[in-house]
Amino acid sequence: MSVLAGLDSKAEGIIAPRQVGPDAAPVRMRLVSGDDWDRIVSGFDAVCQEQLHAFAVLRWPNVRHEPVVFERDGRIVGGTLMMLQPLPLRTGVIAVSKWAPMLADVHAADAAVIHAQMVDLLVADYAERRGMMLSILPWASIDPVNQEYVALRARGFHRGSTLLFPNRYIVRLRLSDQDQRSSFQQTWRRQLNKSEKSGLVFEHAPSERIDDFKALYAAMTERKQFPDHSAFETLDGLMALEEPLRPEQFYVYHEGELVAGAVIFKAGDRAVYLYGATSDSALPLRAGYFMHWHIIRWLRDHTRANWYDLGGTDGFLGLHQFKKGMVGDAGVIRPVPPVVNYASNPVAYWSGMAAFGARDLVQHVRRRLDAMSGSKSKPDQPPHETEEYLK
Repeated sequence: MSVLAGLDSKAEGIIAPRQVGPDAAPVRMRLVSGDDWDRIVSGFDAVCQEQLHAFAVLRWPNVRHEPVVFERDGRIVGGTLMMLQPLPLRTGVIAVSKWAPMLADVHAADAAVIHAQMVDLLVADYAERRGMMLSILPWASIDPVNQEYVALRARGFHRGSTLLFPNRYIVRLRLSDQDQRSSFQQTWRRQLNKSEKSGLVFEHAPSERIDDFKALYAAMTERKQFPDHSAFETLDGLMALEEPLRPEQFYVYHEGELVAGAVIFKAGDRAVYLYGATSDSALPLRAGYFMHWHIIRWLRDHTRANWYDLGGTDGFLGLHQFKKGMVGDAGVIRPVPPVVNYASNPVAYWSGMAAFGARDLVQHVRRRLDAMSGSKSKPDQPPHETEEYLK
């Protein structure tokens, strides 16, 4: 089915929202094709890999994808890739917006107004006109308070599921070498100093070298026995994208041997650490410290990103300590907010909440099975307290 099939001919894919403030110009929405969507959002500040059509169709192949752009005065100001998940027995549909709606310009003076209008349009179309439950997951904010989450709750969205380990570790990029090193925690900086005396060599590799990373990643996963719930199967699709959406590869060698590698999404205002892998010899060489130091410098010098998102920890204390030390004094550690849900139809709301409850139960059972497995590494990090404003 075409992604354009869900709109009636009268609306022609365009809906006007209520006004937000006396001086707010109206924002309108329309659907676009998947190929056009990836091209359009490549220039967004808030673009992320989960919002790419090329990623989503591989990661979530059994849902319907609707790329939606928002325009004001003929200029695109935002967008979201909506994923429509039918519920069993045709009891309803959940319309999911993950890490979105995205702003084209996160620094715009009226960014909050644009975000509010985008949400209004999604509510009007998916919840009110089409009778679905609208589910939005905002991304982790750089600011101390996640204003998008606060605005969604004030708009009438209800708090839903949350991550067990929601914190994201985000490095500030726009620093000089001296200031960047000074920002690292003392222990992290000391390990970096030692790594620079180990004879390591850093390389930024072309996209054709992705098989080298796959081999390193497979060997590490087998060796460490981490439960891998990542989206690694989407990597080929991401590497086939055009610039600037195509991820970058970085490698570290010791005496000609590949000992560490990373794949980084670098489009937009926030670069993201997608995957990393190391060999047996990487730990005593402190290759991870060496690699990330050079990645930070490369991102600063070759992209427009202001931040480097290291992701979470999946509950492993060692990852927490490593990433916290790299974030240091200049970066931030912020939680991903809970999912928020809205439905104007009570049946749609409770059907959607039941579906989320069943999913959460399955994920809980899977975590327990991973913990019971004698061969797999087990999380050892205490869960974080929920931020007061996120409750």
